[in-house]
Amino acid sequence: MFSFYGVLVLIGLGMGLVLGLPLVDGTLSEVHLHGGFTMFLGSTTGLAGTYLALVMVVLASRTPALERMLGQDGVMHWHRRLAPWPIILISAHAVLLTFAYAESAKQGVWSEVGVLLRTFPNMVTATVALGIMVLIGVVSIRQIRTRIPRERWWLLHLLLYAALILAFAHEVVLGPSFVRHPLAQVSWTVAWLIAAALVLTFRVGMPVYRSLRHRLRVVEVKPEGSGVVSITLEGRELERLAIAGGQFFEWRFLTKGMWWQAHPFTVSGLPRPPYLRLTVQGVGDFTRAIRNVKVGTAVAVEGPYGAFTVHAQRRRSVLLIAGGVGVTALRALLEDLPAKSRPIVVLRASSDDELFLADEVEELVRQRKGVTHRLIGSRHDVPMDTIVRLVPDLAKRDVYISGSAEFVRDAVAMAHQAGVAPEALHHEAYVI
Repeated sequence: MFSFYGVLVLIGLGMGLVLGLPLVDGTLSEVHLHGGFTMFLGSTTGLAGTYLALVMVVLASRTPALERMLGQDGVMHWHRRLAPWPIILISAHAVLLTFAYAESAKQGVWSEVGVLLRTFPNMVTATVALGIMVLIGVVSIRQIRTRIPRERWWLLHLLLYAALILAFAHEVVLGPSFVRHPLAQVSWTVAWLIAAALVLTFRVGMPVYRSLRHRLRVVEVKPEGSGVVSITLEGRELERLAIAGGQFFEWRFLTKGMWWQAHPFTVSGLPRPPYLRLTVQGVGDFTRAIRNVKVGTAVAVEGPYGAFTVHAQRRRSVLLIAGGVGVTALRALLEDLPAKSRPIVVLRASSDDELFLADEVEELVRQRKGVTHRLIGSRHDVPMDTIVRLVPDLAKRDVYISGSAEFVRDAVAMAHQAGVAPEALHHEAYVI
């Protein structure tokens, strides 16, 4: 709850800060002019949209402090919630200012569009940037997004960075809130430079450093059943790899057809130098191709990420719930639990073939004097509230849930109804 309200307050304060100075110092003074009110609305929507785009870039930067505070689910939640608004507001900005300038010049809107494109610097690049943003917005509609492979979506998503770069010069040079207001120009420039530095540091610099330092290579590809494989990697100085059970990396397999894309997979076992393991379910072109990766293939990593760890624990007792391949996070998290911690683990699957790494999980639970429950069957035969009967003291435990987005949603609802406090509930959804 603190994270939710904390982020809300920070976003609100930031919005007030970035809008306040240019609006009070510049834009409001022009309201009395012919077309000034429309210009005021256009400038305000442009500032608000650009600020929210800045927030989205920071959320996408994988800054460790944000990951620890919100967790990967929380970061993605805020990213998805904010995503439509920069595009909507910046589009409104373009339309409103076009009408404002047309009103001020006392000519038609389409004639004004031609004038803007021909005479204003950076206007063509700003128009291209807006077109890219609108395209990404359309493709992001759920009915369209689900039909596009993740790899293509990822490439298209990268164009948003190009659009923001193209739009930035236009706004600072031509924006009514920035023209003849050097303090506003400097503050926005510094804010965007900080965001760019975060992205370059945590999305480029640190991954390159870790990949060169650890030099991971594939040494084994082992089928686990039902389209799932475990990949064992060998590397250097893995004892110095700061990873907790339940965290994940973005993995990039440096081989033909795969090197240009990175995918998030949870480590299914803590490093045992010189070895590290991940377990992957084949649900798309990339994940199905992983089973064919050759021994000796070099692997680059970005991370580790995620707050789905024992460091989030608030109570002495824990309940771990895994659906399908979500067991990978719980299997690694178990290794971080102390001896005699007496965890209760629930493994949920539709069939025995989908119960992955169960023997390893049960051995880890046995070593910690805990109990494992296997729930096999359809959702009708084995409803989620079965867990409440199996774990009578559920409300007194920290509850960790991992699995598909639908499974996590249902399990979180069950936990809430059983009285689990929000601060004791931790979840990580595997989004395809």
